[in-house]
Amino acid sequence: MPDSNTRAAFRFFHRLRVRWAEVDLQKIVFNPHYLMYVDTALADYWRALALPYEQSLQAMGGDLFVRKSTLEFHASAVYDDVLDVGLRCARIGNSSLQLVSGIFRGEELLVGAELVYVFADPVAKASLPVPQVLRDLLTRFEQGQSPVRAVHGDWHSLREAVCSLRPTEERDATAQHCVLYNALNEVVACGRLSPGRQAQVEGLFVSPLLRGAGWSRAVRQHLMPVNA
Repeated sequence: MPDSNTRAAFRFFHRLRVRWAEVDLQKIVFNPHYLMYVDTALADYWRALALPYEQSLQAMGGDLFVRKSTLEFHASAVYDDVLDVGLRCARIGNSSLQLVSGIFRGEELLVGAELVYVFADPVAKASLPVPQVLRDLLTRFEQGQSPVRAVHGDWHSLREAVCSLRPTEERDATAQHCVLYNALNEVVACGRLSPGRQAQVEGLFVSPLLRGAGWSRAVRQHLMPVNA
């Protein structure tokens, strides 16, 4: 496994810029803000998994509670620095997830972090086994596999899936469609390839809670080979 002190250890990154309000009297980032940076990256990590955070955990019958969070400081960020927050799932226990993070300025590691979450009943606050679907998804994702599956078909076969995201459009009936499904078999995104010599990818739509993770681009990439 790559050294967690290097960018190569991480498949996923969230980019942010240090704001003035995050700098202390020493003119460096106030240390608690680094945990906020990791937490912000975690929200995007779930979008990269194609899982809307709250709804997905409810569907899996639990919630995630922080058990432990640690930071190790190597250097400081200053106002207007552009930072890349790397995040990965390093270990999955019976009821816990260990996430590690590296906050980088370019190639320089500024802060390392470790967070341990426990999957638990949100009412009883009692730990539960990590659902197999989540265990498998995290394992595949960290191995470099896609968290979604793409299904191609005509309007007759994919109408219901497409309409779960957007209304019917006039060109749908004659087009080739692509729908992306996440690990919970929920519709993530859709698009269509219009027929003819000048075929174009149209009708791109992404579930609102998952926008910004590149899923419309993924649909486009899945549709273009159909045209070839």
